Amino acid sequence: MRVLTAILLKVCLLTWATAMYFDLGEQEEKCIIEEIPDDTLVTGYFLLEYWDQNKPHNTPHLGMTVTIRDPNHEVQLLKRYGKYGKFTFTSHAPGQHFLCMQTNSTKFSVFAAERLRVHLDVQVGQQHSIDPSEEKAKDTMKTMEYSVQHLIDQMKYISRQQDYQREREETFREISEQTNWSVLCWAFVQTSILLLVGVWQMKRLKDFLIEKKLV
Repeated sequence: MRVLTAILLKVCLLTWATAMYFDLGEQEEKCIIEEIPDDTLVTGYFLLEYWDQNKPHNTPHLGMTVTIRDPNHEVQLLKRYGKYGKFTFTSHAPGQHFLCMQTNSTKFSVFAAERLRVHLDVQVGQQHSIDPSEEKAKDTMKTMEYSVQHLIDQMKYISRQQDYQREREETFREISEQTNWSVLCWAFVQTSILLLVGVWQMKRLKDFLIEKKLV
């Protein structure tokens, strides 16, 4: 049963358009940064496998540690998994979240010519998915209710995403205004210094000419 589950998960990961993959070394940690609004559910699916000469290589004793850090770099999730698994968390603050993954197995050190590849799919804000069994259910009202709830959840996520983008735009505008004001002040300071230096040079030149009785 576990083998069948692994195969199905692998097929899903390889066919999802939003999925990605990357290579990991022994005890190496790699992080992915996701911009996530607050109070948003995040679900991640991963599959860990060896690759040798562009071909997957099955071997036991694979494992990975998943660490989730919030924008304040506080650990929100820290859990060990096997060669495949699923992790979920809900963001408590808007901003950049760090999804870090590290292998917790040293068994593959003997496979020096191989690469450890991680297939990853991260879904943000998808709290519910349409269950095919619900679509085929005889109770049409229940199916419609489930679909409506799914749409409501998606609308809430879109609303949170828009609020988060507005907050980022406001922050960016404040930073831009502050930068423009700093540039203006620095230009005023430079102009004042140039004027003072010019007046001082003219005075010194006048005093020199008077001293030499040239004027």
